[in-house]
Amino acid sequence: MAPPSSTPETDSLDLSQALDVLRRRLPLVLLCAVLVAAAAFAFSKGQQKEYTATAALRFGSSNPYLQQVLELSSEGSSGVTGQAGNVQLAEVGDLTGKTARALGVSESEVGGGVDVAGESESNVVTITAKAHSPQLAAAVANTYAKLFVVEQAAFSHRAIRQAIAVAGRQINALPPGQRTSPVGEELENRLQSLRLLAGVHYGSVRVVGRATPPSEPSAPEVGKNTAIGFLIGLLIGFGLAFVLERLQRERRMHDSSDLEDIHRLPLLGAIPLRRAAGRFRRGREEPAATAEAFQMLRARLRFFDSGNSQRIVLVAGGEAGDGVTTVATGLAEAAVRAGSRTLLVELDLQEPALARRLGLEPSPGLAEVLSERQSLESVVQAAELRELQPALPRRLEVLTGGMLRPANAAELLEGPAMENLLGYLRGVYDLVVLDAPPLTARADALPLLRRVDGVLVVARVGHSTRACMEELHRTLEISGAPQLGVVANGVRSRPRLETGAPVGPATPPVEGSAPNPTVTQP
Repeated sequence: MAPPSSTPETDSLDLSQALDVLRRRLPLVLLCAVLVAAAAFAFSKGQQKEYTATAALRFGSSNPYLQQVLELSSEGSSGVTGQAGNVQLAEVGDLTGKTARALGVSESEVGGGVDVAGESESNVVTITAKAHSPQLAAAVANTYAKLFVVEQAAFSHRAIRQAIAVAGRQINALPPGQRTSPVGEELENRLQSLRLLAGVHYGSVRVVGRATPPSEPSAPEVGKNTAIGFLIGLLIGFGLAFVLERLQRERRMHDSSDLEDIHRLPLLGAIPLRRAAGRFRRGREEPAATAEAFQMLRARLRFFDSGNSQRIVLVAGGEAGDGVTTVATGLAEAAVRAGSRTLLVELDLQEPALARRLGLEPSPGLAEVLSERQSLESVVQAAELRELQPALPRRLEVLTGGMLRPANAAELLEGPAMENLLGYLRGVYDLVVLDAPPLTARADALPLLRRVDGVLVVARVGHSTRACMEELHRTLEISGAPQLGVVANGVRSRPRLETGAPVGPATPPVEGSAPNPTVTQP
């Protein structure tokens, strides 16, 4: 059987996955939107009110001679004509300062709030003034417009006088014979036209719309700002939802409920934190709570095994350090104390460590049996469990990974020799517990997932990552493994176990029991 790919899913999400994330995180998204909208509303309400008033100027058509004079003047529009030239004219000079002095206010109150703009396809230019009171806004706009009209008329008369002087000098510079020539006649006509313009009060700009004090403030726009804040809050909520989704996939599991949610299986056992350290020391007493936890795990497995068919149970985890060996050993010990003949089998043939952890002598094991170098009877070791209360000696039989380091470990576990061995063990032992290497890191034990009677999933609280557990769940689902339930290893407080029916303890827990004080050969 080819092992399923252990490559994690790509970080990209399709539309359905993105919608699912938003559906699950909808309360967070709405909370962000409401909070940002409330902040925008409060900020807008706290801002000082601002009023806007507008006056309008109309630029009339100029006399051709006057237009030429204004275009040639260094104080004019520098050759810019049309609407852009009108706007530039309205912005020329120290009108903001003059407006402030005329109104008796500071120049900053005028200069920071006056805007000159032209209406499209027309000769109308608007003067918009902003201030903190409606009366001041209207006064600034009207005064600015009035001063501009006066300034523009003065500028026109000054430019005309300068043009008359220039034309007079040009005529005087002509020889007497050329004054009657076409050039001389053109200069004379221009001079006469300019003198006529100078004799009248001529102005090409007039005020066509006076500013009135506004009845409502133009800023802050509370409704608009609140709506914008709501939209920004939605965007922040969307981003935060996907960030949290990514972090949740990578974060470590902090309680047993995460394990149940991922695998959608009942919680069969919760192993206290002390046992999760995985230290099997000779003569060290086992806490009563730990012994009770493993007895409860065995009792619940027996509840599922009403037909006495689950004789071979594979204990699996996603990554190193989950505590698979801890749970497998504890379950096997609990079964032995209950009077069941039990065999603990190590499936890690590449890096076997069970013998060292249990204090057993290094010797041939499963690898040698599968490669037909040793018989099963010659390699099975037995550890006698010492009970503090008087009782008959009980032994936990152990089949370690062995001393051989096969390069084809997966092929050995998938081959007919392993299948025959499992069939033999099923008929000899009441319970066979298989201690599997990490399934997401090593493919060695994957072929056995369909050959065992049940799979027990283990994760260590505070160590196992959610992403690894999700990958393990996919692996088990694809392989069709008969999953029994999950075990939370290293819990700090005992969680509530799911109960489908009343389950009594198989054997009363033995306080202070310690594994493996003596090792013998069967």
